[in-house]
Amino acid sequence: MFLIRPAVLLSLLCLSCGANPGTQPSPAPTTPFADELPSPLRDGPWSPSPACKETAASVLARLTTEQKAGQMTQVAMRYLTDKEDLARYAIGSMLAGGTDFPGTDLSAGAWAAWIDEVRKIALRSEPGIPLLFGIDAVHGNAKSTGAVVFPHNIGLGCTGDPDLVRKAARVTALETRGSGVDWAFAPVLAAARDERWGRTYEAFGETPELAALYGTAAVQGLQGASLRSPGSVLASIKHFAGDGATLYGTSHMDNAFLDRGDVRLDMARFRALAVDQYIPAIAAGAGTVMVSYSSYMGTKMHGEKHLLTDVLKGELGFAGFVISDWEGIDDLPGGFASDVETAINAGVDMVMVPDRYREFIAAVVSAVPDRISLERLDDAVRRILQVKCEMGMFDEGYSPKTDPALTAKVGCDGHRQVAREAVAKSLVVLKNAGLLPLTPGARIHVAGSGADDLTIQCGGWTVTWAGEGRRTEGTTVLSALQKRARVTWSLDGSGISRRTDAGVVVVGEMPYAEWHGDRDDLHLDQGDRRAIANMEKSGVPYVVILFSGRPMIVTDEIDMADGFIAAWLPGSEGDGIADVLFGDVAPTGKLSHSWPAAMEQIPINEGDKDDQPLFPLGYGLTW
Repeated sequence: MFLIRPAVLLSLLCLSCGANPGTQPSPAPTTPFADELPSPLRDGPWSPSPACKETAASVLARLTTEQKAGQMTQVAMRYLTDKEDLARYAIGSMLAGGTDFPGTDLSAGAWAAWIDEVRKIALRSEPGIPLLFGIDAVHGNAKSTGAVVFPHNIGLGCTGDPDLVRKAARVTALETRGSGVDWAFAPVLAAARDERWGRTYEAFGETPELAALYGTAAVQGLQGASLRSPGSVLASIKHFAGDGATLYGTSHMDNAFLDRGDVRLDMARFRALAVDQYIPAIAAGAGTVMVSYSSYMGTKMHGEKHLLTDVLKGELGFAGFVISDWEGIDDLPGGFASDVETAINAGVDMVMVPDRYREFIAAVVSAVPDRISLERLDDAVRRILQVKCEMGMFDEGYSPKTDPALTAKVGCDGHRQVAREAVAKSLVVLKNAGLLPLTPGARIHVAGSGADDLTIQCGGWTVTWAGEGRRTEGTTVLSALQKRARVTWSLDGSGISRRTDAGVVVVGEMPYAEWHGDRDDLHLDQGDRRAIANMEKSGVPYVVILFSGRPMIVTDEIDMADGFIAAWLPGSEGDGIADVLFGDVAPTGKLSHSWPAAMEQIPINEGDKDDQPLFPLGYGLTW
């Protein structure tokens, strides 16, 4: 299962090199970054091995209805009121939600110790089926404070380097397993079509081609040559289907405009934008698919039987299992028991409850066989058991204990080097009026809210759900520049000496996640504009570095500055930014989104009628 040809495996071990020597911006490509996908992806969808089919059938035959319902249950850490319930109900999976932690110690070792304990308890159930444990490892194993945090997908989509994305995903897998976790709720395969959407940064770009190329590479890196490997994790391609293509103003969430909204496209256009990119990722062996919160033509995706069963499992041949999103079934019409029946009958195999696990199990048991057929119940559990088998959970000698060698490598220098390369390659230079690269040893004044703040630099899904508050470990832009130049610093860009050679202003969005990031105004805030204005008044030539989860309205700021770099949400390795600023690495990043000149242009995507972006898809300078 999940085999990758040797050439691809070799690419995981080798650093990409070389840069575009040109100095002019690249035109928007017709099919951006249309690298040929690895040949195994043309072989059709993955199917479980005969041995695992046989094993799953054997285990399934001895389960009670209640135990089957337990295997279909995923409970969140903070809602597990009694750990013995894992054995009592034969619970199939746990997750650490955005605000779930093992205690005050968030090191990889502390995570592994907590998870190892609950895995041992789960094995004490009567059927003795091992427990899956998942987290949102969407840009590294970012819930562990010592782990490497990679650029969010919007930045990786600018690298033009699927091999690098595979390597980043491989490091993520190693560090996730080192923390005791064996399931990553990643990658997002959405084509993000509206910059106001708060999850834009979780997608690789605005086109389904970008989602297919980099999403498939991420699946290969996460799952590796075999899920039986101690350094591999189960991937979850998400969110099927339509997130990123919802219509503005159709969300039912407070203060949200797009997240959990409705997609109103004809089926052919919907398939092209939101479904087709799943085909190569399924062929690569993605073991799970997570359902979208969004709706299609008014029907919530968690209840969309045609798309989940007929299309995904039938037409596309997906043979893994389908997992709901957090409380995703609760958005369905009707009461909780009705929601359970609708979702399972639509094709959801495992439900992220996350708190009402006893009620969920009771609802399933009471609905079988009259409202949920035994055939549908067994299909769901069989799929779960087959994936667990492919992960080696039914192998002789299986141990629930985390490999301490993997734990010891979390946050190691080699892993940080991969992230540093990813940062450098994700940067997109939008303007350079001769200022860059900077001279090592120069007198540089640094300013701006993001210059010395890892929470802004990393963005959402970093330690906490929205990324605010608790900090991870890493290198800020300020500390990276201090290694190479004579640096002075002020938050607002004031107090600049006349002897200063250049300025660096680091600005951007405060961290957010999901619908909390839906915004109808994408201008910089007053504090960031003040820092830029003060730098402008000083007369010192300066470059602006923008940390953001999407293109923003910075037309005036670009006009004023001598240089402007879209750095997205680069993660923990600020040294990668310094590598480009000082010319050690030539910038090669190309926009994965069309860049609007004004709010009135949003949403803006390549091929739109009267499309006149400030910068087109695929734009990026080098030197």
